[in-house]
Amino acid sequence: MLAPIPVPRPDFSALEFRAALGMFATGVTIVSTRTPAGELVGLTVNSFNSVSLEPPLVLWSLGQHSMSAPFFQSASHYAVNVLAADQRELALRFAAPVGDRWAGVAWQPGVTGAPLIEGTVAHFECRNQSRHDEGDHTIFIGQVVHCDHRAGAAPLLFHGGRFYTELPL
Repeated sequence: MLAPIPVPRPDFSALEFRAALGMFATGVTIVSTRTPAGELVGLTVNSFNSVSLEPPLVLWSLGQHSMSAPFFQSASHYAVNVLAADQRELALRFAAPVGDRWAGVAWQPGVTGAPLIEGTVAHFECRNQSRHDEGDHTIFIGQVVHCDHRAGAAPLLFHGGRFYTELPL
């Protein structure tokens, strides 16, 4: 058995790390679920990724100290709503600690009961398959039980602290 290799302390700050991560352009999503009492929970997430086609798996991560963390850790299902270019205000609203994020938001329950936001470019309805605590975040792995998309719809993108939409090359 090989001896573990010591890991040196980073020679960069958390702010420098965050700025470097911001250079990776991502899509913008709102992950949503319902509490056992039926209350809506949702937050803006850009750490969404595919994991596997067979079985269909996706992942996203959430800070362990997030006020929403207990709801997602105990939820049996959730939805990943991939935002469209015209949904910037929703991304900002669900990223801020505001009162009722859902006020005036058009949504409908999906096949799992998780809230699906209208007008998005795609929905992924997931069974909360597993969670992995790493660093200061929890990585959620979801088995996709239903998905849909709007072909040709422009997505909302995030890069370097700003919102964009696609431009064909």
